[in-house]
Amino acid sequence: MNVFRLAGDVSHLLAIIILLMKMWSTRSCAGISGKSQVLFALVFTTRYLDLFTIFISPYNTIMKVVFLALSYATVYMIYMRFRKTYDSENDSFRVEFLLVPVIGLSFLEHYAFTPMEILWTFSIFLEAVAIMPQLFMITKTGEAESITTHYLFFLGLYRALYIANWVWRYHTEGFFDQIAVVSGVVQTIFYCDFFYLYFTRVLRGSAKMSLPMPV
Repeated sequence: MNVFRLAGDVSHLLAIIILLMKMWSTRSCAGISGKSQVLFALVFTTRYLDLFTIFISPYNTIMKVVFLALSYATVYMIYMRFRKTYDSENDSFRVEFLLVPVIGLSFLEHYAFTPMEILWTFSIFLEAVAIMPQLFMITKTGEAESITTHYLFFLGLYRALYIANWVWRYHTEGFFDQIAVVSGVVQTIFYCDFFYLYFTRVLRGSAKMSLPMPV
């Protein structure tokens, strides 16, 4: 394992922990898209179906369990524990517009026509767009709390570090996963505008990050 992948995993884990701590400390899930979190839980579920059948390393197994547990804990806190604070009115992105094309693409673009491989491919494609309901929610409300933006920043950083990981592996191992790389680049592009706003507004001390309201 190289430093870019390790840093990416840490950034990803930190993003989820920030989100959970925000909800627990404020006893609220306001400003958080439950739909995005359900999609991320679906990503981990379909990707880690091999948890009990394929062993790669203790690190790999532990991270799979941790991400599965934390993703479902996040969904539980939004829809059960703090459901009264959930902003369903603004969390209105039509997720079927993501799921239908992702499912179709998973059947068309894969490495082997087997259930496990198709579900793994589905998880890769879905992860690339799972953040869209959260970004849509922020755009719709016109602002986001700094804690939520910190979560998004570390989530975007995780994807950017994984791109560096793929470049490193290509040059050192000759390894290239076309599906993962293309999906990762697409996902990182979604964060580009957010990164600009994060550095120019949030890091300057704003409690909330205001966005241009949709026309």
